[in-house]
Amino acid sequence: MPQKILSTENVTVDFDGFKAIQNLNFSMNAGELRFLIGPNGAGKTTLLDIICGRVRPTQGKAYFKGNINLGRMQEHRIAQLGIGRKFQAPSVFASLTVLDNLELAMQGRRGVFSSLRARLNSDEQDRIMQCLQTIRLEERANELAGALSHGEKQWLEIGMLLMQEPELLLLDEPAAGMTDRETEQMGELLHTLTDKSILIVEHDMEFVRTFARTVTVMHEGNILREGTMDEVQNDPKVAEVYLGRRVADVA
Repeated sequence: MPQKILSTENVTVDFDGFKAIQNLNFSMNAGELRFLIGPNGAGKTTLLDIICGRVRPTQGKAYFKGNINLGRMQEHRIAQLGIGRKFQAPSVFASLTVLDNLELAMQGRRGVFSSLRARLNSDEQDRIMQCLQTIRLEERANELAGALSHGEKQWLEIGMLLMQEPELLLLDEPAAGMTDRETEQMGELLHTLTDKSILIVEHDMEFVRTFARTVTVMHEGNILREGTMDEVQNDPKVAEVYLGRRVADVA
């Protein structure tokens, strides 16, 4: 039986009377690539906020790896457990090189600028080179991050997360603002990360159709439907509340 990497039990988040999440029971398995979709206000980003510790559930619990209760932990502790969060806008050190950004992100070196000129051991060098290849920026390694395109900055930030060796990646609209080619390359990159569990909030339906394996549709703070993209887009309730069109128009 697959091991669950993440689960919630009857989670509710109440913002002064507005229930952003309502009695949510959600789970995903280790090694899974899961897309989270739904209309604005459905609770998708709030769910990511709960998982990474930015928001506390009003009631209910969220668990990592089966029995680690995330509800009482600070954000930095959750990150140390192996949960990495990427927000929609890329956040990189524009005045540093791509290589320097990855080095800073490496476990034990994050935020310590004095370490930039420290000698890396061979294992650390190999890790950075492998990461550069994974994110397809090996030819840009010595260029300033500020000179990268928007899509390349998105890849670099994912690389910075990978240097921290997370088990679970939370990505908020990773394809936003990308060219068609960059979007395709982002999807290909995500499919290479087979040793990670990845939860993605995404609004680009073409990106979801092309690269999703399992999709969870949220609506009004709860799960409306889960399944493959074909199953989801042919569900009449999904077409009504999310897509706003007849099923035949979205198939």
